[in-house]
Amino acid sequence: MSTTTPRTIPLLSGVSEILDDYDGFVIDLWGVMHDGEEAFPEAVEALQKLRAAGKRIVILSNAPRRSDSVAERNEELGIARDLADAVLSSGEVTWRNLKERTLPFYQKLGAKTLLIGPARDLGMKEGLPYEFVEEIEDADFILLTGIWDPADAVERYDFLLKPALAKGLPMVCANPDLEVIRGGNRELCAGAVAQHYEKMGGVVQYHGKPHQDIYRECMELLGVHDASRVLAVGDSLRTDIAGANAAGIHGLFIAGGIHCEDLHGLKSLGDMMRLVTLCDKYKEYPVAAMSIFRW
Repeated sequence: MSTTTPRTIPLLSGVSEILDDYDGFVIDLWGVMHDGEEAFPEAVEALQKLRAAGKRIVILSNAPRRSDSVAERNEELGIARDLADAVLSSGEVTWRNLKERTLPFYQKLGAKTLLIGPARDLGMKEGLPYEFVEEIEDADFILLTGIWDPADAVERYDFLLKPALAKGLPMVCANPDLEVIRGGNRELCAGAVAQHYEKMGGVVQYHGKPHQDIYRECMELLGVHDASRVLAVGDSLRTDIAGANAAGIHGLFIAGGIHCEDLHGLKSLGDMMRLVTLCDKYKEYPVAAMSIFRW
């Protein structure tokens, strides 16, 4: 009887164990640095010590808001601006594409858009050359930033998506995440609604992890030219680890984030086996894993 040995993923007690292997660090926010309500003290300490060690750091977030807005929110949560060389968000990359209209997708867009998202995302409107309308019948495309209510299911948006599909309206999605954990509770993100629209037959343009345009800009901000000397820290196999792998950089997986219910914090050999199984499911593998981001 033959046996097979599953792929092994090193489990670290702290990022300091691999400090000398990397010059630049790409740090996710939600699930790594905070839970939407407060910063994780161990993660803040890790950033402080990475900075003290002279490492280049870019905070890379799928937040559907401008980068400066994300940095301001970080400060409110206890993550100081000087803990990173730059903050880059999916909202920032989306806004720039809407503003500059360089890509063929944007060159074809009309002048009127309907924004679907909560009030905290309304800053995305500022400075854009579009008319923001209130009715789907008046729109040329949809700008999707998020959901209205934490309890929403994707079907709530069908009253907008079905007529949008009938009109052939394209959608711009400023956050590819499917869900987040806010203060211990799961809630949908824009990516889930966009994915629902795609399954209906709609066309969606995404910006943010794991899509590579945001990684190209991130690498420029880091100023590290050897991708093998960059480590991306994230809690999502679908976005953080997949995006890092596609960009040719290494991924450090944080098990206590979005996949925490599947992995139980990596406290036993059985949990490690579950991690391997989960990575097999996504076909994405980090170079190492940690329960939480710590020094």
